[in-house]
Amino acid sequence: MDDEESDPVGGSLPSDGSTDQRILAASEELIRYIEVVAALVLVLLFAIGVFDLGLKIFRSALSGRITDPLVVVGFIDTALLLFIIVEVYQTVVAYTRESETRRIVRLVIYTGVIAMVRKAIIFRTGEYADEGAALMAAGSYALLIAGLAVLLVVERYT
Repeated sequence: MDDEESDPVGGSLPSDGSTDQRILAASEELIRYIEVVAALVLVLLFAIGVFDLGLKIFRSALSGRITDPLVVVGFIDTALLLFIIVEVYQTVVAYTRESETRRIVRLVIYTGVIAMVRKAIIFRTGEYADEGAALMAAGSYALLIAGLAVLLVVERYT
């Protein structure tokens, strides 16, 4: 990251201890606390999701439905949703720690890839009005996944 990216837009504000400066400092502090609260909420959601996934697996094993492919796809869907929560958590933490922009962009791209793979895994043609609509949705998912893959490659090698 170069110096231009680390400077605030419009340049640095004068540090004369004015009322504006104190208000801005207080608002930045408030934003930091809210970011930490958001991170804690995501941790709580992740913990609840892991517990729920474990409970679903246990109940499916007891009922004998654990070998049903649709049930297994449901497990995968839930697990990928949990990975999305983790990626969003890491993005919030990166913002809070003021990580470099490149790391934050990479986390956002990873989140998008996981979300689109999740959509592709749970894709069912029966959920659409006709085959044309299903084909359009499938093509859109494929295009989005390819675009995200290209973004990952570009981010990695630039």
